[in-house]
Amino acid sequence: MEFNFAFDQPTFWISLLQIIWIDLLLSGDNAVVIALACRKLPADQRKLGILLGAGAAVALRIIFAFFITFLLGVPFLKVAGGLLLFWIAIKLATDEQEDHADVEASANLWGAVRTIAIADAVMSLDNVVAIAAAAKGHPELFIFGLLLTIPLIIAGSTLLSAILQKFPILVWIGAALLGWIAGEMILGDVVVINWLKGFDPSLLMPDPEQDIGVTAVKWLHYAAAAAGAILVLAVAFVIKRRRHATVEGTIKDAS
Repeated sequence: MEFNFAFDQPTFWISLLQIIWIDLLLSGDNAVVIALACRKLPADQRKLGILLGAGAAVALRIIFAFFITFLLGVPFLKVAGGLLLFWIAIKLATDEQEDHADVEASANLWGAVRTIAIADAVMSLDNVVAIAAAAKGHPELFIFGLLLTIPLIIAGSTLLSAILQKFPILVWIGAALLGWIAGEMILGDVVVINWLKGFDPSLLMPDPEQDIGVTAVKWLHYAAAAAGAILVLAVAFVIKRRRHATVEGTIKDAS
């Protein structure tokens, strides 16, 4: 790996600013997942859960960095990842505020970390791709982008976790955000792009930063993302409504 610190080149600083902006945006997604997963932990464990979750997010990005060339060419990878992210989002939105007094705190902690790790494994691929594209062949910028995620994720998760404790409605907004990301992720899969190419080439536009050189047009990206968000909210609403109806029926039968 050759490091070229071209501080006198405008393109270097443009790439640096792009990476910082990408990290600010994409680290927020990881922060949402960590905050959602850790929101029910006791205060003394929440910080540890956030630290472990942030560590998992960064570690997964580094792992993906080594295999990114291979992973981008795997058909159905992003489709599977998007479906898994849908499941994570619905699970987080429908998770009830229950009192699990019989469950050890460590089990709750590792359950939160497990949820974070699964979601991060899904999202880190796109994050690494974006950072690598902005780095434009500068390994020092790529490493900087990965390292910058550490304070951003930890700070963002801590803040969001505290906010979610006071405003539970934001859990639904966070779940919708994950659905939005999942919709975009599925649309970017190699198999989906090739299908769009055969169905209607006008739905694609050139994008040299993509592995196959094209991507879906902007309006289709927004449509897929919006559909993902709506799907998560609709499914989660139906599940919670049925669950509450079951609980009310059980109470009436008991009385």
